[in-house]
Amino acid sequence: MKQSEIKDLSAAELQEKLSQTKKTYADLKMAHAISPIENPLQIRSVRRVVARLATELTKRELQ
Repeated sequence: MKQSEIKDLSAAELQEKLSQTKKTYADLKMAHAISPIENPLQIRSVRRVVARLATELTKRELQ
C-alpha cells in the first residue's frame, strides 16, 4: 500500500486497515515460525505498511 493511497483514507478506514494489517502480520510471523514461508520478504513489507498506517494516524491526531 502506497503512501498516496493511505492519505486518501479516512480516520475510520485507517483504523480498520491498521487492525487488518496487524492481524496479517501476526499470521505471517506465526506461519514463518512454524515452517519457513515461501517469501519471507513479505513479512518486511507488511511490517512497513503497519508503520505507515500508524504514522498517518498519529499525524492526523496531532493536527
